Amino acid sequence: MNQIPLEKLPQNQAAEIISVMGGRMAAKRLADLGLITGARVKILNKAILGGPIEIEAKGSKMFLGRGLAAKILVKPI
Repeated sequence: MNQIPLEKLPQNQAAEIISVMGGRMAAKRLADLGLITGARVKILNKAILGGPIEIEAKGSKMFLGRGLAAKILVKPI
């Protein structure tokens, strides 16, 4: 299985969340956003110089910091 951190996913690429690494607070915050195992996400835009990543998940657009995005392992689809 080809798993990569969400932050490494190319722009305009869709993926399925395989797992969320990190502590309980990070997992809860991501779950509150609908970013749970099995959810589909798509990278819409990546800010330059390590800025936030714009994603689409469950029909909503949101921004994630790169540190939080690095805790999400995905499988490109």
